[in-house]
Amino acid sequence: MSDQMTAAPAVELRQASKYFGSVIALHNVSIAAHYGEVHCLLGDNGAGKSTLIKIISGVFRPDEGQMLVDGEVVHFASPRDALEHGIATVYQDLAMIPLMSITRNFFLGSEPVKGWGPFRRMDFDTAARITREELGKMGINLRDTNQAVGTLSGGERQSVAIARAVYHGAKVLILDEPTAALGVKEAGVVLKYVAQARARGIAVILITHNPHHAYPIGDRFTLLNRGGVMGDRTYTKAEITREEVVNMMAGGEELDELEHELAEFARRDQLLAQQS
Repeated sequence: MSDQMTAAPAVELRQASKYFGSVIALHNVSIAAHYGEVHCLLGDNGAGKSTLIKIISGVFRPDEGQMLVDGEVVHFASPRDALEHGIATVYQDLAMIPLMSITRNFFLGSEPVKGWGPFRRMDFDTAARITREELGKMGINLRDTNQAVGTLSGGERQSVAIARAVYHGAKVLILDEPTAALGVKEAGVVLKYVAQARARGIAVILITHNPHHAYPIGDRFTLLNRGGVMGDRTYTKAEITREEVVNMMAGGEELDELEHELAEFARRDQLLAQQS
């Protein structure tokens, strides 16, 4: 995808807004994801992250603004439209069936078949081979792809979901809080596979509220707050430090103000104690 990486962004929103009655979910938000990069979309609960990714993935249509794929304006009517343009979303629930095997979950609705007519059936050997090969390309080595998905750890299930999306043609991979419920070690495993997807030239949009997970893997950072973009821009890694990301996420100005108020309360308490 080297030609794509020097061309237009894989997917881009320009001045997008979304309203739900009197509620402003997104206002004048612009964001662009490039091939071979991880674009981290950060924000606390209620910041507008979910609304934004649902616009990109075809669940919602923006009330204002434009969406472009490879430089061309698009109008998605459904998630199927997004998939046809190579935009795949891995949600937190992963859309996996715990009692089914890894192989069956890897294909789930698009299984390879053999035979003809009434004798058509799933080609289990081919499916298992492809699953092993594709997981191996992502650096995922599992003992047996016939084991139930429910026996895997949270990090392993996330990794399988990422590999599945890549195999089925994702050019843009949206990951919705992939490390939210994971421990430190498992989060690191998932981020390693995110890096593998980036190395294959895929544009990754990583949604998270954890700057410590985002900064090591991210190439660009957009921070949302109350439906708008903080700082009115996207930052490259060279333009912002981890500490600055953490400070913006934590609400640096609000914390400074709170610290000042607490110091004032302490000073008053001290004066009262002296007077008494």
